[in-house]
Order: sequence, then C-alpha cells, then structure tokens
Amino acid sequence: MCEQCVKEEYPDRGTVCLDSGAYLANLAGCQGCGRKDTLKVANKTVGPSEANEEVTEFEHVCGECQHVVARHLHVFWVEDGYQNYTMSCMLCGGAEDTRSCLPDDPRFEAALF
Repeated sequence: MCEQCVKEEYPDRGTVCLDSGAYLANLAGCQGCGRKDTLKVANKTVGPSEANEEVTEFEHVCGECQHVVARHLHVFWVEDGYQNYTMSCMLCGGAEDTRSCLPDDPRFEAALF
C-alpha cells in the first residue's frame, strides 16, 4: 500500500461500505507514473470465512504501471435479523453499516412510541 498515492489515509466514510469500485476523490496520483485516472482491480477474491461472513478482498492498482495503490477489504454477514457491512481501505476509507432484513426496521419503530 502506498501512503503517497492517497490524499488522506483511511478517510471516514460513515456508512458507505463498497465491495467494488474506488474512491477516486481521495487519489492524489500514482507515485509510480503520476496518473490519476487509470485504477484497476487486481487479485480479487470473494468467499466465505469460517465465521459465516462473505469476505471480498482486492488491490487497487495503477492501470498504467501496475503500482499497488491500496488493498481493499469488504466484509458482509447476517446476524440477528440485520445485514452488517464493514469496509477498510487506505484509498476508499473505513466504514460500518447495519441494515434490517425486514421491510421496516424495528429499531426505528420503537423510537416512535
């Protein structure tokens, strides 16, 4: 991973957890060749973990010189009726999100009374 290629290391992305793509607004430019527009995905793996999680891992690499800019990790799992997501990437940032599997989230209904 290359700290010089990004404007900010691991920016806080709130609840934006992406399992593909790149946060190009945080790309300062490839330190290998200076390009800012040619990131590609390399070495992508998607599979289950021992804890019933779906783990997606890949590298953001420069499409021009193949310099590795960052490694991206996305984890998804279901627990107690909620879908949970986490993302960690020097370029894309860090984030966590939880969504109800039901059409109406019970956490918000309880707040109305």
